[in-house]
Amino acid sequence: MRPVKGRLLTSAARSSLASCRLHLRNPQCFPRNYTRPSFAPKPAIDLKHIRQNPGLYSQNCIDRNYGAHSEAPWKIIELHDQWLELQKSARGLRERSNQLRRSLANAASRSGDAEGDIRQTEDKDAIINEAKSIKVELSGIEEKETLLQEEMDNLAQDLPNLSSVHTPVGQDAEIVGYINDHPEPEPSKSDRVWRSHVHIGTELGILDFAGAAQTSGWGWYYLIGEGAMLEQALVQYALSVARKRGWKAVAPPSLVYSHIAAACGFQPRDQNGEQQIYAIEQAEKDKSKPTLALAGTAEIPLAGMKANQVIEDADLPLKTVGVSRCYRAEAGARGVDTKGLYRVHEFTKVEMFAWTLPDNVDHEHFTVPVESNSETIFEEMLSIQKEILESLGLHCRILEMPSTDLGASATRKRDIEAYFPSRREKDNGWGEVTSTSMCTDYQSRRLHTRVRLEKAGRKLDFPFTLNGTALAVPRVLAAILENHWDERHYTVTIPEVLRPFMGGVDKIQGHKHSSGSY
Repeated sequence: MRPVKGRLLTSAARSSLASCRLHLRNPQCFPRNYTRPSFAPKPAIDLKHIRQNPGLYSQNCIDRNYGAHSEAPWKIIELHDQWLELQKSARGLRERSNQLRRSLANAASRSGDAEGDIRQTEDKDAIINEAKSIKVELSGIEEKETLLQEEMDNLAQDLPNLSSVHTPVGQDAEIVGYINDHPEPEPSKSDRVWRSHVHIGTELGILDFAGAAQTSGWGWYYLIGEGAMLEQALVQYALSVARKRGWKAVAPPSLVYSHIAAACGFQPRDQNGEQQIYAIEQAEKDKSKPTLALAGTAEIPLAGMKANQVIEDADLPLKTVGVSRCYRAEAGARGVDTKGLYRVHEFTKVEMFAWTLPDNVDHEHFTVPVESNSETIFEEMLSIQKEILESLGLHCRILEMPSTDLGASATRKRDIEAYFPSRREKDNGWGEVTSTSMCTDYQSRRLHTRVRLEKAGRKLDFPFTLNGTALAVPRVLAAILENHWDERHYTVTIPEVLRPFMGGVDKIQGHKHSSGSY
């Protein structure tokens, strides 16, 4: 869904916009980290809507912590005015060129005496020279038009999606529900011993961080024995839940072109200059080839699967679920968030991705529809996540995420956070385990994915896309270890729904040290 148009700017917003004005005149303000190859999808951004609602887009940038881009809508208007002036000049020159062409044709049809022929030759030479001059001038104008169009397109592509009317503005999420009961509602009356998953996994011999640090560095890990089997069980269980709802399994590639990642809203570096995804270093002989990156989520290759393609409306909604290894650089402050499995550089994730009919069919673009095709899939993704987490016995809360937490492509996002006893002092125990995003036509426009609408005279439009985590293995595995740990017996109880995928094993057994310590 889209917000109401015409939101007014605050004085603080106007001040922020003014401070950006100088940067936008610098063409290196928003440097791209990749070169768009000739075969890349041609973005089709709605520049008209941006020009008609510059304040809305500008304020949206500020609301979403994209302050450096907040002046871009006004710059697009300025560039469009310049483009219109060039168009006007070009029309005048073309009209004059047509007049000259007619004069030459008329001169060729006339005949006269020798003196008249001399004058006719002189007039013809003057006409030809003027026509050549006009051609050169037109060529220069067309080149300037192309540059202006490219600059407008680049500015528009870097704008984040408009936030939905459901999205809280600011930094505070809204709690909209819970899953399962809290395992320790009254800590003062409880004698339960809680352990970090790092301690538990090490004690059980199913996690090895020290060996991974020697092999790959901090932020990497080994899953061993029942730990490795638990990962596979989680993947298979998540797939089974999604597939019974009609989601088609896909095994996507891990390497993607950088321009595909950018079209999905993922940049190699974020707004603070921190590295988000790993770019692949290219040999000198391959420098001219399109750059590649490791996918941070299966969302990217799944979205790219339909780039430059037309989907028939009868095939929508098209629901896919992909299992992949995911790679996150997680540099800067986020990289030191916590130790253990909570934030790692490589992990397995089961990801849902869907294309739906656009919600604005038969309505003005960006208006709130009476019936939402994308909202139906959004709720289905959430129900799958709830089913999985509830059956795993995890206490969770469901959050409507605020504007500052939305990625570039999302118009709306809901996260589910699980209770981690080891995080009680940091975030009252809460830690994100799933996320569901509604992206409207942000990705399909940038990937040039279209849908053919039969009832609208086979008109081509842009489908809406959505993505949601079915299961991110490390965090869920960590939550299972911490919440299902039995201090007395030194065991972790395996959730019943996972046991068929682990050969019927119901517990991971450890051995208590005589000292009673780890």
